[in-house]
Amino acid sequence: MGRFVLRRTTQAVVVLFGVSLIVFALVQLVPGDPVRVSLGTRFDPETYAALRERSGLDRPLLQQYLSYVGGALTGDLGVSFRTGQPVTTTLTDRLPATLSLAGCSLLVALLVAVPLGIVSALRSGSLSDHVATVVSQVGVSIPDFWMAILLILLFSGVFGVLPPSGYEPLLEDPVGWASHMVLPAVTVGVVSGAILTRFIRAAVLEQLGQDHVRTARARGIKESLVLRRHVLRNALIPVITVTGVQLASLLGGVIVVEVIFAWPGLGRLTLDAVNARDYPVLQGAVMLFAALFLLVNLLVDLLYAAVDPRIRYAK
Repeated sequence: MGRFVLRRTTQAVVVLFGVSLIVFALVQLVPGDPVRVSLGTRFDPETYAALRERSGLDRPLLQQYLSYVGGALTGDLGVSFRTGQPVTTTLTDRLPATLSLAGCSLLVALLVAVPLGIVSALRSGSLSDHVATVVSQVGVSIPDFWMAILLILLFSGVFGVLPPSGYEPLLEDPVGWASHMVLPAVTVGVVSGAILTRFIRAAVLEQLGQDHVRTARARGIKESLVLRRHVLRNALIPVITVTGVQLASLLGGVIVVEVIFAWPGLGRLTLDAVNARDYPVLQGAVMLFAALFLLVNLLVDLLYAAVDPRIRYAK
């Protein structure tokens, strides 16, 4: 396993290097001068030239890229054009909000998808199967911004039991953190849960038709034991894959939901950086998204062997 992790880590470094090159090239093609945008109405030629020199934008592109990569290797992603704060500090300040939202949303998705998907597969063609199918289709079809507004109107406007927006750090105010977390987590989790429901149903149905499941039933093994050992465990492989993809997308930031709920996550930070032409923050956020995606993929690969003992890591 150690060699496998080392090899995947090496591959991740190569991928991040490629991502940095692509992002840097694309950022240079974006119209607009970030220094000019940051100055706004206070534009002054001398100040403009000084800020370009301080930010390194007056140097050749190759030199800018090499300087950026060299700083990134040491954890220095530059300084924000808009706020003047280090990009690394800005990202680490926003990361807890994104991690908490992604984790709670995935928990809601699993609480919705696992029972619905299993029941729908075990009772294929029944009324419960049709209900679960309709619920999953409705969840996939409903736009997340519409669901967010509906939940705010219902639980904040009508009942007044939950705050409509904002964020409280978990360590500072656990109760406030939980109350602010409910609406955005449910908004994102219901949509992800609807997608997972369909995959879980398909995976369980596929395993129910396998020869080893029919053989186990013919031998008189209890149905609960057959489901636990022969059906659900084997069905976990594709479900883990889809769950990993869902988690990676959530860690990438749910921009619309974060904007509606005034959530200080990485998605909203990225949107603000695009609007302000804040290139260092934009590049740093994309690099962090790529690193999180690679980390989730590695964890998914490691879970495969934990779920299925037949899977071995190549030497």
